[in-house]
Amino acid sequence: MSLKSTGSAGFRDSALTVQGVLQAERLGQHLAASGIRYTHVFASDLQRAVKTAEALLAAQPKGSDSQAVTVQPKPDLREQDFGFYEGKPFYARQHESKKSGKDNHRSEHREDPDFKDVESKESMAARTTSFIDKDLKPLLLEESAEQQRAVAIVSHGILLSHLWRSILGMFGINGTTVALAPGISIGNGGVTPLEYLGGWSNTGYLELDMAMISAKEEASPRSKIIIRIVNGKGHLKGLKRARGVGSSQYDEGQKKIESFFKKTKTA
Repeated sequence: MSLKSTGSAGFRDSALTVQGVLQAERLGQHLAASGIRYTHVFASDLQRAVKTAEALLAAQPKGSDSQAVTVQPKPDLREQDFGFYEGKPFYARQHESKKSGKDNHRSEHREDPDFKDVESKESMAARTTSFIDKDLKPLLLEESAEQQRAVAIVSHGILLSHLWRSILGMFGINGTTVALAPGISIGNGGVTPLEYLGGWSNTGYLELDMAMISAKEEASPRSKIIIRIVNGKGHLKGLKRARGVGSSQYDEGQKKIESFFKKTKTA
């Protein structure tokens, strides 16, 4: 299973930039080259996530079964709702105040009729738990699981962190075997709880092997998770960071950004 980030812009349905499209295409090509053939692709229903998920499928080899797979948009996978603060400028800390600028603003405007606070951690946990129950667990528990399933979940940085913790929680940390693949480390040294794998880069991905170990005599199946890649960014190697045109909204009719970096042949 692969969990992928599209970056963060909250609940706003912002489009991918030109740079974002190129990153998504690179990611799809990278994962296809690694041999992954998707059987299920879920995504936040915001267009930047759906477009990223579509890029994963577009890169799958022609003639493979993945060509028949379609993106399944899920509102539960949307980014954190920043409420009133969606698209708002940064609120600076006031002099001699121990509160952040946002906290000061919240205290002053909480009772305003149009004020909507930032979505709580509890709300995001409820959404990720709902997705696991309705969409992910049934795939793992199907008795006809002789065929391995390759599942992509395309969402957003903050929400994905909650999704990972919900996966550990729903499958039960005590009843779950979690292992790191050789060469994989998490945190910055010392003991880092498994619940906290660090931040997510744009199109960075977490790759997991997951399996349900069901025994008839057990009341509930146990699960096994192997963490293979954390915040994978190999697909971004050598990708130039474009300014100006790269941060513009993507237009399907325009040239690919790579064309701006190609050298012109001279006679």
